[in-house]
Amino acid sequence: MNKNTRTGIVVLIAAVIFIILLVVLFAQGTAAPAVPVSPQKPINTVSYACDAGKTIVAAYYEGTSTPAVSAGQPPVPGGSVSLALSDGRKMILPQTISADGTRYASADNSIVFWSKGNGLTFTENSQQTFSGCISVASDTGGLTQAFESGSQGFSLRYPAGFTPVSTYSYQALGPGKNIAGVKFTIDPALATGTNLSNDSYLSVEQIPQSQACSASSFLQQGVASQTVTDGSTDYSVASSTDAAVGNRYFETVYALPGTNPCVAVRYFIHYGVIENYPAGTVKSFDQAALVGLFDTIRRTLTIAQ
Repeated sequence: MNKNTRTGIVVLIAAVIFIILLVVLFAQGTAAPAVPVSPQKPINTVSYACDAGKTIVAAYYEGTSTPAVSAGQPPVPGGSVSLALSDGRKMILPQTISADGTRYASADNSIVFWSKGNGLTFTENSQQTFSGCISVASDTGGLTQAFESGSQGFSLRYPAGFTPVSTYSYQALGPGKNIAGVKFTIDPALATGTNLSNDSYLSVEQIPQSQACSASSFLQQGVASQTVTDGSTDYSVASSTDAAVGNRYFETVYALPGTNPCVAVRYFIHYGVIENYPAGTVKSFDQAALVGLFDTIRRTLTIAQ
């Protein structure tokens, strides 16, 4: 192979390499940049407790509204809800027009999920298959149990070992003045080895047809109340103490102004005078810790209205 031939081959190879490089660079310059695609996330996920131990977990999604079909009508909402029912079924329902609350329904309206405030109705073929549903606060730690009362319109979280009593009524105000509610008696383990009585409890109570909701209405006459703000909630709060034959009773009531029926949470703490026990047999209970636990439970109270 002579010198001219070798030179021609070298030039040809260089030209081919140059063309390949141009093609690669052109492709990199014109290709659309990679865009990560994120799955749609719900704007809110809410757990509901319903009568008969049923539950619904609802994941709410927002969407773009479309113009109304006819003049004078509101736009058609574009949201949806994904439901997980305690009977194992899962479904997605589109949002529909509603003048009250937020309504989701199947195309033929045979299934309707209608949320209003903290409550909801769920109907199938015009029958309520999940009734008395109320949203339940998340467990922030230690409150593993959830209680729901559709008839009284509230839900509450409480610790394992506490016992709910739905037949409870507060009777200390005298004949004809009983206050109905639900009490949650403490875990007996909290009282073991201490002077705390295991009949201590937290209760949720209601006074019907109440024009002014005040904590004073839940205690003996003459007990004054004051306004206390805890987080974003304003309470009417009142406390009282009592004593009888070596026993001590401490009560604090947190009422929710503006509710009708008037709703309140009562702390009832019963303990014995420590000096009345044989020396070294029991220790004084930690009242601050118990009140703190009651505070945590109270903050999970959810009213349907």
